[in-house]
Amino acid sequence: MAITPPQFLLHHDGDNVAVAMTDLQPGTLQGRSVKEGTESTAVLNHAIPLGHKFALADLAEGDSIIKYGIKVGLASAAIKKGDYIHTHNMRSYRWEASRA
Repeated sequence: MAITPPQFLLHHDGDNVAVAMTDLQPGTLQGRSVKEGTESTAVLNHAIPLGHKFALADLAEGDSIIKYGIKVGLASAAIKKGDYIHTHNMRSYRWEASRA
């Protein structure tokens, strides 16, 4: 029996973003947590390019974006669960921290 590779990965359970493992189209997807191996599903609202992020939870402007179990960014606008996350709605935490 062939094993179907996940369409997205989250690095840790508790991350609020996941990464596309291929170019993805809107709809229901199957994914997996890298660290814990937990299987999950997500519903995409937008097409997501390979290697890019999408939200696993609703995020308000200023909320932390968690990937690898750490804060990697801040939402620069409200983001809905299933939305594409990129420079149009996220600021790098490293950049923000360097300005403090």
